Amino acid sequence: MSQTRYDLDDLLTLMAVLRDPERGCPWDVQQDWGSIVPHTLEEAYEVADAIERRAFDELPGELGDLLFQVVYYSQFAAEEGRFDFHDVVHTLTDKMLRRHPHVFPEGTLGSRRTGMSAAEVETRQVHSRWEALKAEERARRAAGQATPPSVLDEVPHTLPALSRAAKLSKRAARVGFDWPDTRGVIAKVREELEEVEAALAEGDRDHAAEEVGDLLFAVTNLARTLKADPEQCLRATNARFERRFRHVEAALAAEGTPLPEAGLARLERHWQAAKQHDDTSTSPPPQGDSRP
Repeated sequence: MSQTRYDLDDLLTLMAVLRDPERGCPWDVQQDWGSIVPHTLEEAYEVADAIERRAFDELPGELGDLLFQVVYYSQFAAEEGRFDFHDVVHTLTDKMLRRHPHVFPEGTLGSRRTGMSAAEVETRQVHSRWEALKAEERARRAAGQATPPSVLDEVPHTLPALSRAAKLSKRAARVGFDWPDTRGVIAKVREELEEVEAALAEGDRDHAAEEVGDLLFAVTNLARTLKADPEQCLRATNARFERRFRHVEAALAAEGTPLPEAGLARLERHWQAAKQHDDTSTSPPPQGDSRP
């Protein structure tokens, strides 16, 4: 194994070489903005998966794969004369300095606030200032456009539907469009479920599917009021279901019973056994990010 300790400049050089039309890698040379997007999403999920599994020995590699996506886009932009990786770093640093005046009062790295711990900074004031700064940024970007800026701007359409629903509802809630308490959200969930049942009773499956969407959105709001990320909640449930169902499969295999021949009663008995065993060792899902 090489003992060389590579740095960011080495990574940028590597990308430039890979993209060289004459001496680069044919696959890398063929890539463009759109072709890399699926890889970016996949790498982000692999980072999340490693963290959820607490596989911290895998995390440097997964984070590196995600960083490589940023380097890819930066190379595309440099080739087209739009910007380069250093512009990405500058833009990010400048934005974070502006959004943290409670830490950098003059908006520079050299203006770090002294004499006040992070715990002493009023969280509500910080969050309010963060929202105000983001609103100013949206207004600047919307200047001259045909449509006025919206608090829902910049919620990516490529997010998983549950995550996007959480973002949209969170944005709306922060300007007062929200239920006064959790009971109101629970009532809304019940209302949407009744509408699903009514559509099914009418035999209108298309309408029922539409109402299921409303039900999912209401449940997403319920997760938000509990300060839980709905995507993480569902990922945790998926993991529990998979563990428990694999237990059922193993139990049936030990009995010599093929899965399709087990019957619902036996499946349910093994499922309850798996659930009883699993419930004693599960932990709550990670909490969501409080930022928009």
